Amino acid sequence: MLRLENIIKKYRTSAVETLAVNGLSLEIQQGEFVAIMGASGCGKSTLLNIIGMLDNADSGRYMLNDKDVSAMRPKERTELRKNTIGFVFQNFNLIDELTVGENVELPLQYLNIPKNERKEKVLKVLEKMGIAHRQNHYPSQLSGGQQQRVAVARAVVTEPKLVLADEPTGNLDSHFGNEVLDILKGLNNAGTTIVMVTHSANDAKAAQRIIELRDGKMLSERVEAVNQL
Repeated sequence: MLRLENIIKKYRTSAVETLAVNGLSLEIQQGEFVAIMGASGCGKSTLLNIIGMLDNADSGRYMLNDKDVSAMRPKERTELRKNTIGFVFQNFNLIDELTVGENVELPLQYLNIPKNERKEKVLKVLEKMGIAHRQNHYPSQLSGGQQQRVAVARAVVTEPKLVLADEPTGNLDSHFGNEVLDILKGLNNAGTTIVMVTHSANDAKAAQRIIELRDGKMLSERVEAVNQL
C-alpha cells in the first residue's frame, strides 16, 4: 500500500540541526497492522506525519497506492489525504464547541457529501463504536475513553484505507486503552490498514508487525505470531 525509500527529514533552528528521520526505508502492505516504537525523539511521530502527509520529507521517495506523493503539489496531497487516510491522536483533537455527532460529521463535510447521507454515515459509525447514545453530547461531557471512541469514529467515518494512530491510548487508563485497541483490531480485521505509534510494548502486541526506531533509523523489526493483547 505504501513504500518509503531513503526518507530524510531534518529540523533546523538558528543554533542546531536535528536529523529526525535518517535514510529510512519501509514498506507496508494493504491490510497490515503495524506498530512503530521507540524512545521519545527517535523520529516515530515525524515518520507518521510524513506518511500522513502532514509533513514533507526533505529527500527520498514516498509512494502511496502507486502514487508518488513526493512529487505531488500541496493541493494534490490534500485531496489524496482526505480520501485515503484517517487520523487518531493521543489528545483526541475534538472540537469542544461541536457535539459528538458534529465532530464525526466534519470530515464528510470536507468531502462535500450531502447532509442526509452524512447523518446516516455518522449514526452508523457511532453505533459501531457503541457511542450513538452520546451523539448530542459535547466532548466535555464524555470520559476519556468515550472521547477517544469519538475520535476513532471521526477517523473512520469516511471509510479510509489507512488509519494512522499516534499514541491512541496515551491518555487512557488500561481498561479504556484496551477498548480502543480492540476497536483498531476490529477495523484491521475488516481490511483497514493501521499504522500505530506507541511507547507501550503491551499496546504494540495488538499489531501484526512491530518496528522499532532509534535515531531516525529502523533498529529492529519483528512479526507477532498472533494479533491479540
